Amino acid sequence: MLKIKDDVDLKELEKFGFNFEYGFYEKELGYLTYYANIRGDRVIEIATYDGEECVLDNTLYDLIQAGLVEKV
Repeated sequence: MLKIKDDVDLKELEKFGFNFEYGFYEKELGYLTYYANIRGDRVIEIATYDGEECVLDNTLYDLIQAGLVEKV
């Protein structure tokens, strides 16, 4: 599981296309959505509308390369 590091300012996610919506940051790509819960554990979740498998874009890779996430 990946989570946003505790020492990272969550505004940094906006540089990667995330928007603040209803208490969490989200990045919607049409076929899938990334969520980062900011109130709790900062875990990154991926949701699809139809529950089917999907091909991920480079968002997670970019967050890892920028040093914003850690494996828990």
